[in-house]
Amino acid sequence: MLPFTLVGRLRYILERQLVKGAHYQLMVVAIFIGLISLIGGWLAWPSAAADMPLADSVWWAFLRLTDPGYLGDDEGIWRRIVSTALTVMGYVVFMGTLVAIMTRWLISSMTTLEQGLTPVTIRNHVVILGWTNRTIPLIREILDTSGGIQRLLLAKETKRVRLVILADEVNTERMQELRDEPGIGRHGKHIILRSGTALQPEALHRVACMQAAVVMIPGRSQGGSDLVTGDMETIKALLTLQAHAHLTKQPPPYVVAEVDDVRKVNIMRRAYKGPLEILASDAIVSRLMAQSIIHPGLPEFFGEVMSVHEGNEFYVRSSDGCQGMSLAEVAAACPAAIVCGLMRPDDDEWVSMLNAPSSETVGPGDKLVMLAREYADANPVQKRGDKLRLLERPAISYPSVTAGVNREVKVLILGWNNRLPALIDELASYSPQRFRVQLLSTLDETKQREAMSRYSERTALIGCEHMQGDFMLESLLKPVLTRDWDSILLISSDQLGSGEEADARAMVGYMVVDELLKGLEKKPQLLLELSDPSNEALVARNRGECIISPMILSHLMAQIAQRRELSLVIEELFTAGGPEILYRSQADYPMHSVNNFADLEAVAALQGETAMGIYRHEPDDAGRRLQLNPARDVPLKLKQGDQLVILTTIAAVHG
Repeated sequence: MLPFTLVGRLRYILERQLVKGAHYQLMVVAIFIGLISLIGGWLAWPSAAADMPLADSVWWAFLRLTDPGYLGDDEGIWRRIVSTALTVMGYVVFMGTLVAIMTRWLISSMTTLEQGLTPVTIRNHVVILGWTNRTIPLIREILDTSGGIQRLLLAKETKRVRLVILADEVNTERMQELRDEPGIGRHGKHIILRSGTALQPEALHRVACMQAAVVMIPGRSQGGSDLVTGDMETIKALLTLQAHAHLTKQPPPYVVAEVDDVRKVNIMRRAYKGPLEILASDAIVSRLMAQSIIHPGLPEFFGEVMSVHEGNEFYVRSSDGCQGMSLAEVAAACPAAIVCGLMRPDDDEWVSMLNAPSSETVGPGDKLVMLAREYADANPVQKRGDKLRLLERPAISYPSVTAGVNREVKVLILGWNNRLPALIDELASYSPQRFRVQLLSTLDETKQREAMSRYSERTALIGCEHMQGDFMLESLLKPVLTRDWDSILLISSDQLGSGEEADARAMVGYMVVDELLKGLEKKPQLLLELSDPSNEALVARNRGECIISPMILSHLMAQIAQRRELSLVIEELFTAGGPEILYRSQADYPMHSVNNFADLEAVAALQGETAMGIYRHEPDDAGRRLQLNPARDVPLKLKQGDQLVILTTIAAVHG
């Protein structure tokens, strides 16, 4: 082993000081400047005046080192040589090195700040934990000026919405993505990005979760590790919030969390004792798909009432000012809204009373469920003179529309994702309706069956035929399509690396299937699921056949954050039995006296139902068929094939 040299030791000591940061680098440069000034002053001292002390000579050298303007003032060859050498070294050491250190320090500081590592010092803000395909739709919902989050924060006397996002990576590309997004744009200046994940306690402190009004935890993005699922991150974040609240003796914040697997709900409630609302994405999406298979056309309804687009949505309003009134009287006072029912408190729970009789009296603490275009339209105490007629809706519960039906509903599912077992389980709940399902995906048949059996025992009630293959191959797909299918569902796969890739396969598959079915007298229903909200514009004219799950889930998260009771409304409407949204034929009602929507409401009410709108047989120029909550005094001009959108009550049937 070679011995250490003096030069090697000095270089090592110098390197250790320089890597400590700008302050130590400046200190090293200052030492060099002092040494050069001392040596230069000592060399120039013999040529100085006889009475000049050494200290003044060193000061003379320092001035030449730091300011080249003194160079022409010196006399004598030796003194000029020393002055020139000092000036040159001044350019290199004093100016060059100093500027380089300060520039690097400034760039490093700006880079560190841009990484989002500084803890925020604000209160009553909204925190979103994670950057996924849910995040941007969720931001759009929160920044919606008429949205529920805005009203929730105004109630906390917050002047404006301040949104903090915890992302795994913070960079200029993400900020530009926010600025370019319609509906965000100029509001991007109120969005704060911080780096980290929900698995890091210091990252949760960085976004000030304990001082937030609402903490939202969207599901894990596409292509994540199977070993660390989104549900694991969510539960870990809830445990950290609970522990931090206990240590700091602060009340835990209100959290709206999304869970991929509904079976994890009880575990999440055990992990967090604070106010918590859980959105089970697999259960919700599977319910919407099951409803879409049973009642074709409903996806356009979901796209309107469960997204930030213009149109109607459900509002849960306080009943202050209208206690003691009947639902008929409340509906008559809201000409721009449809009263769908009540939410009634029962100890610590809520009881849903959708499509309730018009004679039902609004009691203390009740909340009104309404369908309207704007929050102001759903005001139950509007002081307006143009009141509507009083509706007469008796209490009627119809038998299940599927009861006694022996024909099997044949469903072909192309593709695979982890929500499919939940869909099969949901279809099994619609007893006695029978389904025959065939699955065609690249996933191994054995793994398909294992995933079904692991999810629940109820999936065995649905006859499933499993087939492994790529539905993009026309030679494989064409023989499968020859069977008499009622519905064909194209799934956005979660086996690919991104939602864009999955949606590309699903959309191209949709076009391939549509082309292969061309010429058939009776075409099956084609239902397309997408996982990337940016693809919405590509399927705008087919919205009635498309479910964009991230947009729906983001809308529900934002709405449930403001009105927790809304989750029960959604569960009641889109599960088997009880209140349901149906598209019904005009032949089911006495339509001879129906001219406008007010007439239709009165006819439907006499049948014990609530009229919601019209589903046109022919789409308009924008590709829309659905007309919810139309003006009551405008003629409907119904045509053959047009259907009525009805909220009815179906008696629960147990298989």
